[in-house]
Amino acid sequence: MKKLLEIKNLNTIAEDDPNKHILKGLDLDINEGEIHVIMGPNGSGKSTLANTIFASPRYIVTDGSVVFDGEDITHSTTDKIAKKGVFMSFQTPEEIPGVSLAQFLKTMKHSITGERPNLYQFIKEVEEDMRELGMNHDYVNRDFNVGFSGGEKKKNEILQMLLVNPKLAILDETDSGLDVDAIKTVSRGIDLYKNEHNAVLIITHSTKILSNLKVDKVHILVDGKIVKTGDGSLASEIENNGYQEFI
Repeated sequence: MKKLLEIKNLNTIAEDDPNKHILKGLDLDINEGEIHVIMGPNGSGKSTLANTIFASPRYIVTDGSVVFDGEDITHSTTDKIAKKGVFMSFQTPEEIPGVSLAQFLKTMKHSITGERPNLYQFIKEVEEDMRELGMNHDYVNRDFNVGFSGGEKKKNEILQMLLVNPKLAILDETDSGLDVDAIKTVSRGIDLYKNEHNAVLIITHSTKILSNLKVDKVHILVDGKIVKTGDGSLASEIENNGYQEFI
């Protein structure tokens, strides 16, 4: 299998507090066709890892490297990383008043591919994906995420993932705050997206989103380092026993 993401000895500090070391020599490899899960207690560095891969200015890499699809992206910019094929969903999706969901999706597709989408084909694709995710089609004419429920915002994130079809999808607590039905829908979206040529990195506190997915590896992140890696059963172990033995 081809290695898609290779992180070696990654160290980061917070931009607003240079004395705050968050990631401390983190290593992680993800191959094409795999689903990886990051779990860990609050403050362990899970979201920092996702944001560092995506070049958030809030975090500064002091050592180590992030290589994606054979290219070092450690000090690249977010737009270039997205165009190379990395997608990230957010714990708390932003609202954009004055910009409709349809406008956002078309602009997003154009920005990533560099080509204006065929309008008929694009509308058909959006309708099909919204139907699969159980989203009301009327939402395409509403302002982006404005007035959306928590579940609809998270489904919107998965809709964007399906339309962009990235090589790597990083899902940062996409299941947070969702009811059982919404979690099943999000899992369905991940299953629709997943194939042998892409990969998924799921950051979560819960095993519910994993129940309908074939997880390849689960990593436990504590105090900025991955302290244990296992198969899907490790998530169930954490669900039952917590993180005490790793702290």
